[in-house]
Amino acid sequence: MATAEVERRRGQLAALSIAAVVIIVGVPLWWKTTETYRAWLPVSQIRELAKLQLQLSADVEVVFTRGTVTPEQQKKVPLTKTQEEDHAVDEGTTLKYRYETKYRTATIMEEDALHKPTAAEADLALHMLSESPCGSLVIYVIPESSSLLPEDVKVYIGQRRTALLRVAAQMRTAKTFEQLLDRLQPHIIQVLRVMSFSRADITAALSDRVRFHPGSKESVADSMRAFKSSPGYEITFSLLNPDPKSHRLHWDIEGAAQTYIQPLLMKMSPVANFSIDSQTLHYAMLGVNPRYDSSRSAYMLNADSLAHVINPVEARLGSNAASSNPVLNFLLYVPDSHHSPLYIQDHHKQEVPSNAFHSPRWGGIMVYNVDSSYGPEAEFPVDININMAKVMGVFLAQLRLLLGVQSSPPPPGFLVAPCGGTGLADWELDRLMWSRSVENIATATTTITSLAQLLDQIGNIVINDNIAEQVSNAVTSLQLAVAELDAGNLGFALQFSKEAILASEKAFFDPSLLHLLYFPDDQKFAIYIPLFLPMCVPILLSLLKIASEARQKRREKQAKKD
Repeated sequence: MATAEVERRRGQLAALSIAAVVIIVGVPLWWKTTETYRAWLPVSQIRELAKLQLQLSADVEVVFTRGTVTPEQQKKVPLTKTQEEDHAVDEGTTLKYRYETKYRTATIMEEDALHKPTAAEADLALHMLSESPCGSLVIYVIPESSSLLPEDVKVYIGQRRTALLRVAAQMRTAKTFEQLLDRLQPHIIQVLRVMSFSRADITAALSDRVRFHPGSKESVADSMRAFKSSPGYEITFSLLNPDPKSHRLHWDIEGAAQTYIQPLLMKMSPVANFSIDSQTLHYAMLGVNPRYDSSRSAYMLNADSLAHVINPVEARLGSNAASSNPVLNFLLYVPDSHHSPLYIQDHHKQEVPSNAFHSPRWGGIMVYNVDSSYGPEAEFPVDININMAKVMGVFLAQLRLLLGVQSSPPPPGFLVAPCGGTGLADWELDRLMWSRSVENIATATTTITSLAQLLDQIGNIVINDNIAEQVSNAVTSLQLAVAELDAGNLGFALQFSKEAILASEKAFFDPSLLHLLYFPDDQKFAIYIPLFLPMCVPILLSLLKIASEARQKRREKQAKKD
């Protein structure tokens, strides 16, 4: 009996010891070795960035030339005024536009520059005196009698960051300097809307974050046409020759790209990186049968059929699998001899002057007729030299639109200088940089906020140090971009915004997150139950038996006392 009691007692102690080891040592050890590693993330800073509050600051200089202010008014300059405008886009997005305007009189060298024969020469001479910083503007107020501008022009906008504003008759009647500024202010605001950031541009840049109202359809169309902001773009020029037996085409695409396209891309290098390639495709058809118009003795492609042109051609273009950058396609199509000449019609059944069209966020196609280059007795194949100046003029205009360079018509009385050899004015580049900076900040903020919410909702996703580093880099770059935008340093703001969007996308699309993204709880049970159940059942049964025996002993002791 004593031996059985000892064995029973030993069994109880063994069961309790095993249970204690499992609970005290085994469970904590298993919990520690199987816990999900989650590096620290700056969640509080991400939440602050989620409510986007941006301030866009621009420095404006208004320079009064000789004859535009009276001696009494001249005593009030130099003077600095600040104008702020709030723009509540939606509940989570608030913008503030800040213009710091400095008023001063022209220097002797600036007066000499403004005595050039033409406004374009004056613009160049002023630029040579001092180059305005990126994002800033200089407005020269010239007298009404100045011969720089035609009589019907009140504002001249040059290729740089300079504008000439003619004093109107009502401005000369202002007695005090404050009255002069009040009458000048509406004209300055008009110049700023053309040369600097505007509500329409900034709202279009936020198209992925905010919903548009019905009244901003033009901004929606512009934002849908242009490619989204990207660190780089691939530009492909393709020559389509559907009838190589009839036409032997020669195009100097390398020289044309170097002459017409490369200056624009060099000037846009702060915005993105660009690469150019070209190809020639034989027997490439449009996939749409043009309609013959006997009244014009030509074939016609109407506007409704243009949408069906791209898909058959796109299958022949190929793709650059080595790059993830967006591709801008520019196609030059030379019709075969049986469908020449071929013209494109708009919705009003009128011929398109450029004989070209563009597709939003894809590229452009130009139809180049060569039937007038040879007669009916010509021997085939005919050698054709393509006029690249004509072709590149069309492709350059399409490239500007697809990259987001807005070309809205100026207000009445404004004269805008041609872009020149670079294809892009300095103030146009500034407008694009404003839009890209805001778009990059909004996109990076949305990406990093979505990632933080995802990681918070799914607790079993591993957050390794690399992801935490990328998130921290994105948050830091975002904070710097917002600060530089507030200070008016447009170049630095764009650079930091590009770094923010790169870091946020690297973190969001990190491969280590994807394989645990859809890891359901039932798979955990399927793994752990076969491991722990065989071990836990005997221990639990032993503990239950010990507890039952202990209760039985307490009942027996209680019965003896009674």
